[in-house]
Amino acid sequence: MKTVLEVTLLAALACIAFADVPNNGLALANTALQSGEADRAIALLSSLPSSAENHNLRCRVYFTLQRWDDAAKECEQAVRFDGQSATEHLWLGRALGEKADSASFLTAYSLAKRARAEFEEAVHLDARNGEALSDLGEFYTLAPGVVGGGVDKAQSLVPLLEKVDRARMHILLARIAESRKDNATAEREFKLAASTGEHPAFGWMTLASFYRKRERWDDMEAAVESGYGAAKHDQHAGVALYNGASTLARSKRNTALAAKMLEEYLADYPRTEEAPAFEAYTLLARLKAQSGDKNGALEARAAALKLAHEYKPALGLTI
Repeated sequence: MKTVLEVTLLAALACIAFADVPNNGLALANTALQSGEADRAIALLSSLPSSAENHNLRCRVYFTLQRWDDAAKECEQAVRFDGQSATEHLWLGRALGEKADSASFLTAYSLAKRARAEFEEAVHLDARNGEALSDLGEFYTLAPGVVGGGVDKAQSLVPLLEKVDRARMHILLARIAESRKDNATAEREFKLAASTGEHPAFGWMTLASFYRKRERWDDMEAAVESGYGAAKHDQHAGVALYNGASTLARSKRNTALAAKMLEEYLADYPRTEEAPAFEAYTLLARLKAQSGDKNGALEARAAALKLAHEYKPALGLTI
């Protein structure tokens, strides 16, 4: 027969173990999100109690699935749970921004103003958050003044970004130069981002995208190849491989290299929500179909749907 002390200790241990269940579940859901296992992440989160972390992860899963309405609703819930978190406001701003891009004019106007407010609140809560500063700066450079955009506002963020992330600072300076039609300065700043950041492959792929928009095809391919080379020395460069493949695919240039980079990302690099695996498989399926590899295309699409069975771009892919 157990003593009172033994019973008390067992009860305490049970309480601790029970308290750890949500945290362990959230960790598993985040792992699934990073791996591109959208279906599994949603199932795990559905079994856990509501919390800021739970709703934030749901928001991000829906964000990868391009379900902007659902993402915004979940991020709104996360902010209600923890309105003092810069991260929660940042993700709500992102979801609202994407939702605005696909909305009617009047709705987009309202959503864009809300997105700006969320980005500004994120920076207010954490002025050393490089992602929040970068997203707010990009909003200012792209959005019209009627919803709070403005190049001067973006310029005011440069000193703050310089203190926390010089690569992002150079990218913001490049965006500012682009908005001023100063392509020479923009190109120089993108090159500086590639040479000063911890992950140069990302900078090279961003430069490649800049060249694509200006139809500088040879320069674009050279930048992608430089990024591909840099990625071989950086295990955190998976998203750069995906970005480079996307740039080539959109340009219909060197699609063989695009497919190779996607295959290497999916096989050899840690996966990330920034380059969802199901999205990478879908793009790979499209490239294989274009090259005449029907079986390879079918396999890639099946792999995408195994991770996210309702992912519309994969469902609608003609092979």
